[in-house]
Amino acid sequence: MSSNNLTIKPNNHRVYHCPFEKKTELLNLLIAKNEGKSIVVVTAKDAKIIEEGLENKEIQVIEDKDLIKDKELRADIIIGFEMPIKNIVYMARAAKATENSFMLLDESEQKDLHFIEMLLGRAIKQESVEGFNYPVVEQDEKPKAKKLSKDEIKEVAKKRYEKSTNSFDKPKKDFAKDTKRSERPKDAKSKDDKWAKKKKAPNKFLGKDENGKALFSGKSGERNHRYDGTPRDKWDAPKVTGKKINIKARKKKED
Repeated sequence: MSSNNLTIKPNNHRVYHCPFEKKTELLNLLIAKNEGKSIVVVTAKDAKIIEEGLENKEIQVIEDKDLIKDKELRADIIIGFEMPIKNIVYMARAAKATENSFMLLDESEQKDLHFIEMLLGRAIKQESVEGFNYPVVEQDEKPKAKKLSKDEIKEVAKKRYEKSTNSFDKPKKDFAKDTKRSERPKDAKSKDDKWAKKKKAPNKFLGKDENGKALFSGKSGERNHRYDGTPRDKWDAPKVTGKKINIKARKKKED
């Protein structure tokens, strides 16, 4: 394999689950398992703190800012002590590896792994080492619902039906005893009075105007009255009738 490039394959990238307080212990274990290979530990924070906890003092620990500046740096294995500050920095870490790129992740950092996977274009294989798993939080199991027999189901359905039908038997509101109605003054008109038929005052003939048109106290009613004020008949037959034609006699002539 070339000493300058990392072939991007699923097995080249690994994420190890580990609580933060056990990361140094797991880091020493991974270094011991890969003895004989060149290893560089990368951190986004202070490199000196990690160096103090290493059992193998020959292992190089470097910060991300220094790793990016060192263009000649290469190692068989690059181990990220935590999630990088920027997702693109993970690619810079992996570019320095010739065999594998590992990263130790606490449970709180796990949510940010998705963005690195999107940048990488594939899911990163995740592994757990015995003794370094996240603590499992036991959840209280909800009590399982008791299975009902057919008779019990019918009884429950009957009670629900009776409850729903009884809701329609509520006493109706007596609007006659409505306090708001009783408090209204007697002179106030009800809503029913609004549509009551009103008595109309008689329409009186007042005379004629200067044009000889009849005048009335109410609506004119011009088409129902003559100009002298007297009402018209229901039907005023025309005085001059048209010429009558004997249809039978005309048919005989045509024949």
